[in-house]
Amino acid sequence: MVNFNEPNYKAKDINLKEIFILLKKRAWIIFLLTIISTGIGYVYNSSSTTYLYSTSARIYIDAEGASLMKTLQVIIKDSSVLEKVVEDLKLNRTPEALANQITVQNVEESQVISISVIDQNPNLAANIANTTAEIFRKEAPDIVDFKAMKELSEAKVPINPINEKSNRPVILAFIIGIAAGIGFVFLLDSLDNSFRSNREVEILLELPVLGRVSKMNSKNINMKSNIQSAVNMGGESSVTK
Repeated sequence: MVNFNEPNYKAKDINLKEIFILLKKRAWIIFLLTIISTGIGYVYNSSSTTYLYSTSARIYIDAEGASLMKTLQVIIKDSSVLEKVVEDLKLNRTPEALANQITVQNVEESQVISISVIDQNPNLAANIANTTAEIFRKEAPDIVDFKAMKELSEAKVPINPINEKSNRPVILAFIIGIAAGIGFVFLLDSLDNSFRSNREVEILLELPVLGRVSKMNSKNINMKSNIQSAVNMGGESSVTK
């Protein structure tokens, strides 16, 4: 009986050809784990990404002085205006929260003010921008004096989000799947103590291999028995003749 714990027992020699054969033999494991890992990464990436849409409405204001323009920009985000926006659109949020979604700026130091809105709903973003501009046009004359004000352009419903989805999690999951598959294949190979070549037997026993017995199964045995029977019957027929 061979003692595998003896010092003369040597580890298996592994070369590139053997590694290639091993990976090819169990490529389905690598493929399966890669598909599963990539699928999980795709689902996670799709569910964790929140798309944001941005759109803006523009108002022309015939007012003199930079300070007056800045005052008008402050009024747009004031609660007196945004409370009516929340009420008109029946929004489930406070005027303060709505103010964080709105950006008001003077376009290139002109008399045009841009009211930009960011929201997860593209249609709602356009409605908020247009409603804010409309209510501001009604409320502003009662607060400050200026010559004229008119809507320059309405906010359009945005089509594309401002934060594009990154495929990095999917790519990372794909790489992890391949690495996990290869690692699992090597793990299974390390747990397999069967002999796969004459050389492994020679290394273990330190004796040359004189011969080997082919692996047989019941199908091959039955086939050979049928062939042998046919040969015997053919021989008997020849003798009878």
